[in-house]
Amino acid sequence: MKLVIDSKIPFIKGYAELLGETRYIAGAAITANDVKDADVLIIRTRTHCNRQLLEGSNVKFIATATIGYDHIDTAYLAQTHIGWTNCPGCNATSVAQYVRGCLLNLALDGCWDEGDSFQQQAAKRILVESPHAIETLFSKLTLGIVGVGHVGSQVQKMAEALGFGKILLCDPPRAEREGGAGFVSLAEVAAHADVISFHTPLTQAPTSHATYHLADAAFFALLQPGAVVINSSRGEVVDTEALKDALHKHLLRAAIIDTWENEPNIDRQLLADAYIATPHIAGYSADGKANGTRMALQAVARHFGIDPSPFHAISAPTLPTDFCYYPQGYGAQYEALRLYDPQRDSVALKTHPENFEALRGAYPIRREKQG
Repeated sequence: MKLVIDSKIPFIKGYAELLGETRYIAGAAITANDVKDADVLIIRTRTHCNRQLLEGSNVKFIATATIGYDHIDTAYLAQTHIGWTNCPGCNATSVAQYVRGCLLNLALDGCWDEGDSFQQQAAKRILVESPHAIETLFSKLTLGIVGVGHVGSQVQKMAEALGFGKILLCDPPRAEREGGAGFVSLAEVAAHADVISFHTPLTQAPTSHATYHLADAAFFALLQPGAVVINSSRGEVVDTEALKDALHKHLLRAAIIDTWENEPNIDRQLLADAYIATPHIAGYSADGKANGTRMALQAVARHFGIDPSPFHAISAPTLPTDFCYYPQGYGAQYEALRLYDPQRDSVALKTHPENFEALRGAYPIRREKQG
């Protein structure tokens, strides 16, 4: 069996070779000529699997080591009888960790203090020294989660642990399948939530409940004063121009952007205006990456009737006991941010936006838990 594999997929070398002959290529550089004799592709989001790449090839199965699969033309694969899989939930807790880190930074920077400006250093110290102050703060806030699948459900659990006073769930496809109880509309989320976090897949019309530019000018016009918007789903879920205009008009307090339209050529004005801006790494914990690699290889093995058990051993590396992801940030003082502080990734991107892909490709080890 011949496998073409995205060279940036971690923890895969030495394991993929158990399946056959391997060739590693940067995901964005994989061409039709590269895959014509391949039986299997193991990819991430930078490889677009469509007719242009696959027509006339020998490819029988594609595994993307990601939750999202909008880079795969599933209709074409069905037409040509090419099997495929994504890795549902592989990095869900990683994204929840990212959102948690952003929320803690907002709290420590005084986002919800009285008045229009963030708190001063003295007030920050109170929050750092008194974890219960954080719990009290979040108990007064409402979080809206848009998209309550694998990722959104983990974000919900995280928010419950942080003590949010109210959590609004918006997921029209689930509401349609399961009945409306427990779900609210996007308009209700916009009108009542202090923080809105997007976790939807990217879908286009005429698909029902299309999410392309779900957060548009009409959405931002509905926001209550001082709202915060977080997008770690897909860049095109949020209309960049509408978001910039909303920030300019002070329709929201802050924007946190991990996924962007037109990656890696991201909008520099939005980069400057965002409170936290990161290079599509919310799901990039070593734990999430190991899960994706393991699940992808197991899926390939099962598809071809091969024993998947050797891949159970794939796991993330151990951290040193004194580890601090961003010593210059709050993690040095506030234990909850020692394992991961998204400000480190934001500083890196804001300093060198031209290195968007390099920052993803050479991402530092990040764990969801010690050990």
